[in-house]
Amino acid sequence: MGQPAKKLDTSATNIIGNAVRPFGMRDKLGYMFGDWGNDFFFILVSSFLMVYYTDVYHISAAIVGILFLVARLWDAVADVTWGRFIDTRKAGKHGKFKPWIFRMSFPLVISGVLMFVHIPGMSNGFYLAWAFVTYILWGTLYSTVNIPYGSMASVITNDPVERTTLSTFRTLGGTLAGLIINVIGPLILFVDNKADANHFLMGAIIFGILSISCYMACYKMTTERIVADENEKPKVNFAKTVKGLGKNKPLLWILIASLTFMVCFMMIGAVNVYLFKDYFGNAKALSMVGLLQTATVLVAMPIVKPLVAKFGKKETASGGLLLATVVYALLYFLPNLHENQFIGILTVAMFGYAFFNLVVWAFVTDVIDYHEYLTGLREDGTVYSIYSFARKVGQAIAGGIGGVAIAAVGYNSKSATQTQEALQGIHTLGTLVPAIILAVIFLILVFLYPLNKKRTLQLSTDLAERRKV
Repeated sequence: MGQPAKKLDTSATNIIGNAVRPFGMRDKLGYMFGDWGNDFFFILVSSFLMVYYTDVYHISAAIVGILFLVARLWDAVADVTWGRFIDTRKAGKHGKFKPWIFRMSFPLVISGVLMFVHIPGMSNGFYLAWAFVTYILWGTLYSTVNIPYGSMASVITNDPVERTTLSTFRTLGGTLAGLIINVIGPLILFVDNKADANHFLMGAIIFGILSISCYMACYKMTTERIVADENEKPKVNFAKTVKGLGKNKPLLWILIASLTFMVCFMMIGAVNVYLFKDYFGNAKALSMVGLLQTATVLVAMPIVKPLVAKFGKKETASGGLLLATVVYALLYFLPNLHENQFIGILTVAMFGYAFFNLVVWAFVTDVIDYHEYLTGLREDGTVYSIYSFARKVGQAIAGGIGGVAIAAVGYNSKSATQTQEALQGIHTLGTLVPAIILAVIFLILVFLYPLNKKRTLQLSTDLAERRKV
C-alpha cells in the first residue's frame, strides 16, 4: 500500500464499465430497509423466544440453551456453505446478491411465523420437537437472505466513508426494527405480566408482513456497482482462499471481536426479559428500554460519520465500548436502584456500544477488501459468510450460556415468584457479565485490530488502482 490515499470516484461506472445510477440516498435507504426486514424476526427471536419457550411451551431454560447452541452452530455452517455457493454464481440482470433476497425472503418469513404457533393440549415432547424443527429451519433460511444482504454492501460502493454510511444506515434499520419489537412488542406479547401464546402468534404475523415489505424495498432501491465481467466465470480457488483467510489478520480480530460482542448483546437481550419481568416485576418496562436504545442510536448516528472521518472506525468504536464497560460495572455495584433509575443509567451504556454497532458492518467491507488485496480474488460472499459464521457462533454461545445461566441461578418458570438468590443471579448476569465482556472487546480493538484510518484509506486506493489494470 504505497501511494497517498485519495477520494474515490463511486458515481458513474462499475468494474466492467457499464453506466449505472450514482451512489446516493436511495441506496442508503434501500440498504437500511434490508436490515429492518432482517431484524423484525432476529430481534423478536433474540429478545423473546426464550421466554416464549420457557413460559408457553414450558421447556426448561437449560434445554432451550442447548437448542440455541445446536441451531446456531448449524447456522454457522449454513452461512459458509451459502456464501461459498453465491461466490460461484454469475451476476444477473439485477446483480449477484439482490435476487437471493427476493427469492428467499418469503419462505424465511413463513418459517418465522411457524416458530410461534402453539397447538394447545399437545405433549411436552411435541412442543420440544416443534421448537427444534421450526427454529433450525428459520435459522437456515435466515442464512439464505442475510448472507447475500451483508455481502452486497461491498459491491454497492467502494468508497470507505460511504461504506461507513451504509453501515450506519444498516444499523438504523435494525434500530427501527428494535424500536417496534422492544417498545411495542412487550405491549402485544405479554398479558398480565405473562407471555401469551395467541398474542405471540399475532405479533409474529404482524412483524412478518412488515419484514416482507422491507425486503422488497431493499430489492427495489439498491444497486450493485462493483460487478465482475458477466462473460467471465467466477474465480474459484479454494486453496488460495483458505491461505488468504489465514493471513487476513484484520478479519481474524474482527471475527473474534464480533463473536464476543454477539455473546454479550444476545445475552443482554435474553437476560433483560427476566431482569425486568422478575427482578423489577415489570415486563412492560422493557418498552422504555427499547425506546431509549433506539434514541441512543439516533443520537449517535449524526456523530459517528464525522468521528470516523476524523479519528477512524476502530478508534470511534473502542471509545464507545469503554464508556459502556464503565457504566455496566457501575450498575452492578448499585443493586438497589429503582427500575427507572436503572434504565436511566443503562441508557448511557447503550449509547456507548451504539458506536460499535454503527460501524461494525463497515469493518466487514474493509476486511473483504483486504482479502482481495491479499489474494486477488473478489469473494464477498465467502468472506462475509466467514464473518457471519463468527456471529452465529457468538449467538450459539450466548444462547447456550444464557439458558444454562438462567437455569443455574435458580430460575423456575412454573413458580409465581423467584428466590432471592435467583433474582440476585439475574441481576449479575445483566450487569457485571456485560461489563467484563465489553472490556475484552475494547482491548481487542485497541491493541490487536490493525486497520486504522490511514491503512484503510490506503487499502481502498490501492485496490482502485489495481482494478483499472
